[in-house]
Amino acid sequence: MYWDWSFAWDSLPALLEGLWITVQLTLGGSVLALVIGLVLAMLRRTNVEPVRWLIGAIIEVLRGTPFLVQLFFVFYVLPKYGIQLPVLATGIIVLGLNYSAYTAECYRAGIEGVPQGQWEAARALNLSTGRIWRAVILPQAIPRVIPALGNYVNQMFKDSAIVGAIGLFELLNTAKQIGGLTYRFLEPLTMAAVLFLAISYLASIGVRRLERRMHSAETAGADVNPPHLALGKPA
Repeated sequence: MYWDWSFAWDSLPALLEGLWITVQLTLGGSVLALVIGLVLAMLRRTNVEPVRWLIGAIIEVLRGTPFLVQLFFVFYVLPKYGIQLPVLATGIIVLGLNYSAYTAECYRAGIEGVPQGQWEAARALNLSTGRIWRAVILPQAIPRVIPALGNYVNQMFKDSAIVGAIGLFELLNTAKQIGGLTYRFLEPLTMAAVLFLAISYLASIGVRRLERRMHSAETAGADVNPPHLALGKPA
């Protein structure tokens, strides 16, 4: 087996199409995971005990069962009850739901890292619950967890290959198909690995830059507006 550049270049268009499917899976799943995870983390702070118990149970189920089992359940079981989704939509939804359990724990760590005095001062100013979250808690909590959230997004990009198990021709499944049709696996699998590595590396650089930018903005804001001023207290 030797490397055939001509075959590699001929395989590239199909691999790029598979890469585009992988990117769609990652972007869609990331949006769902980041939004749903934040909602779950906030609901766990509610004073309503049944809601806290329910959210905790949902998170444990999502974290405690394999992603592939969840994927098969949605794709093969739900259609028996009249819920049938396109393959791409199934992958995005299951990927987002699965990772929302992990992002929820990231958000929770960031929220619990906000000093209790910030909560007390905001309530003393009679701020509404929504404003406390928007103006006081989340601006302090989210920058703390940017690196962890970025790692999960990067991991989602790589785990998107698992969605090929339900017949979606993302990057890895496309490479396997090319190899199966031509009996040459060296070029397509190697090129798929290179594409995964390149996108993951660029994403890591982007996360680090975002982290530095948010850290710089947070530091500058703290210098100009100390916490007690940001909450509206007189100096």
